[in-house]
Amino acid sequence: MKVSVLWTFALLVGICATLAVSPSPSPLPANKPAFVFRSAAYWHRWSNNDQHEFTPRGQEDLQKWSDMVTINLYPDARDGDALATTANAVLGNYKNHQAMVLKTDSVPRTPDRPAEHYIAVVFGQPHFIEAAFARFKLVEGGTGCSIVYSHRIYGEKVGDQMSTWLKANGPAIEKALMSWNDVPVPVPTSRRTALTSALP
Repeated sequence: MKVSVLWTFALLVGICATLAVSPSPSPLPANKPAFVFRSAAYWHRWSNNDQHEFTPRGQEDLQKWSDMVTINLYPDARDGDALATTANAVLGNYKNHQAMVLKTDSVPRTPDRPAEHYIAVVFGQPHFIEAAFARFKLVEGGTGCSIVYSHRIYGEKVGDQMSTWLKANGPAIEKALMSWNDVPVPVPTSRRTALTSALP
């Protein structure tokens, strides 16, 4: 089944990052990155329920970052159909927010791998323009997950600058995102709560 995919994340991520007055304390040591993506180390900056944001060193200010990786969990999307439904809902939401869809794609399931979905979008705000690249997949335990890499360019009338950046980086980002096998997926909130309740 062809799935026109996802993407509510980048906009929601942008809104949440803008509204966040201060990030929640990182559960990881401050001197240790959470992961490396495209040769850049990322540190945990903020979490709320099943949304987790990471930025490189020097981009701690969540109201003015240039590069961000957001990992979102969908505990209710536990199979391929539910993941596709979630992805389509996200895509529809972004279209409603005037995001320009650059590309959508689906990777068919195989006997040993569930289907995955990809979308790239750009949306503008008065003082910046943002490109977001999202991958939807089922992770271990059958939980829906999206990994979103976002890049912002600040200023007014920076569309040409973003177009140049996309031509230089878009294909490489898609390849890196879709081939990233060691994504550090956090434990869903519901499972963390259950584990905590089970402790003596």
